[in-house]
Formats: sequence, C-alpha cells, structure tokens
Amino acid sequence: MPTILAVDDSSSMRQMVTFTLKGAGFDVVEAVDGQDALDKAKSRSFDLVVTDVNMPVMDGITLIRNLRQEANYKFTPLLMLTTESAADKKAEGKAAGATGWIVKPFNPEQLINTIKKVLG
Repeated sequence: MPTILAVDDSSSMRQMVTFTLKGAGFDVVEAVDGQDALDKAKSRSFDLVVTDVNMPVMDGITLIRNLRQEANYKFTPLLMLTTESAADKKAEGKAAGATGWIVKPFNPEQLINTIKKVLG
C-alpha cells in the first residue's frame, strides 16, 4: 500500500486530504509545513507527496526543489494542492519539479484519480 506525505499548514485541509486518501486505501503521514515535510521525507521514504504552496517556514515550491535534490525523491510524484491557479505559479512549480497541480477546493475523486495515475 503506497504511503503519501500530505503537507499543508491548515489542519482542516490536512484532515480532509488524509480522510480522502485513507478512504482510498493509502497510508498517510501529515506534515505542517515544508520544513516538517522535508525532515519526515529524509527520515523515511514516501511513494508520493501532496503539498500546499503557501506555508510558513518553507513553502511548497521550495520543498519540491529540496526533495528533488534527494536521491530517494528524484522520480517520486510530487503534487501541488493549492488555491494558487496563476500560470506563473504553475510554471514555477513545474520548474521546481512538481509532477502535477490540483487547485483547491479539490474534488476527492479527482485527487484520488490523479494520485493513482501518477503512481502507475
């Protein structure tokens, strides 16, 4: 069963994402910001990371840049789940190494289908 790291500074958003993913049979570990996520990602391996963009301490795009520097995460799917929908932000995310971009509020079915698609 794939393990997913869900990163968002909003506890209600983390709970919604976790509830959705656990309901689909995934193991989920939560992180409160990019630094928390990076620390967790360095101490164990995740099959996929879903992260918000705008967070304190370390934002999602910086997190993705840092994860892509790690050997374990060179090819791991990294999805942005954010209220940001501007083309320049999406381009910045893609340049950092994001696999995909989902705009909040998210459709649970769409999130699960996207995750299944990128996990193969």
